[in-house]
Amino acid sequence: MALAELAARLNCAEYKNWVKAGHCLLLLRDALQRFAGEQLRAFHRQLLARLAPPGRLCRSRCLPRGRQFQSSCSLCTEWKKEILNHHTNRNGEVHWGNCKPWLWPSNSWELAKAYMPRGQMDISGPDKCDAAALLNLFNFCDHFSGIDQKKVREVIKCRNELMHSSEMKVSSLWLEEFGKKIQNLLKELQNVPEVMTASTRIEKLLSSDWAVYIPGEDDQPDGLEGETEVCMSGSQISEIEMELIKERLKEIYLLVEEQEMLSEENLNRIQMTKNFLKDSGDLQISLQADMQRLEGLEKEGYNQRRSMKETMKEYPDQEEDEGCSLKKMKCIPKEQLL
Repeated sequence: MALAELAARLNCAEYKNWVKAGHCLLLLRDALQRFAGEQLRAFHRQLLARLAPPGRLCRSRCLPRGRQFQSSCSLCTEWKKEILNHHTNRNGEVHWGNCKPWLWPSNSWELAKAYMPRGQMDISGPDKCDAAALLNLFNFCDHFSGIDQKKVREVIKCRNELMHSSEMKVSSLWLEEFGKKIQNLLKELQNVPEVMTASTRIEKLLSSDWAVYIPGEDDQPDGLEGETEVCMSGSQISEIEMELIKERLKEIYLLVEEQEMLSEENLNRIQMTKNFLKDSGDLQISLQADMQRLEGLEKEGYNQRRSMKETMKEYPDQEEDEGCSLKKMKCIPKEQLL
């Protein structure tokens, strides 16, 4: 039954493209993890030589809140200054809430998280990161300035378009251009063994059909046994799909947390995702808690709008100002959606 539902979803070419593109990001992530970890340890050692003599520790348990961080001790203040010195966008937003500053002298990955998007606080290492986190690290930490930053940003932009797509669909042309941009980035890292393997797998993935074989219903596609690098089993595709949907859900939750009032755009994302899961019985069973959470967020969004309309009726003189506030909530600049 689950394979039949998966096959039905993949009958939509644009949804299949969305899943394929997501799989490319997973392959990219896997290829970059070891490299990122090694580079961060080297970067961390450089900073340690300047900042932290043996035995010097944070005694205040300095704790950031979101994008705000006023350290209580001189050690964390020095680390914060050094992190900003190596930030490629020093006047931009830094998600200090990702970090446990008291661990900066002893844990290289706590340092890395200062260069990443929000939502990384519980991520303990590169093997737990998604592609967005690693790509933002490469983009915002000048230790990685040897990589063509334009190519990094192009893949980040595509990743955001993919994960913020309300319908979870992309065109074949979009997928083709995305494939080219990923390959352009991978060429920057040809000396990393995992990267060249990923490049080959991505090339084959993008040219494959991804037909799901359902035992007892369909004939096995010709050449399936001899093309294992191209064809994937239904269960493998299902696992990839599930991982991507969970990443999308995480993205929605993070966007919602940053808003006092749900934007029209985010409410639409919630509704589309909820309806998608509702129409996919196999996914709904596995993501029941998320379904309930989405329904709660949807209800909250409707209540906010009802309250706004009632306020406008009660205080008509404020209608223009309130309307402007609502319009501002409709669309958040894409650069803030990282």
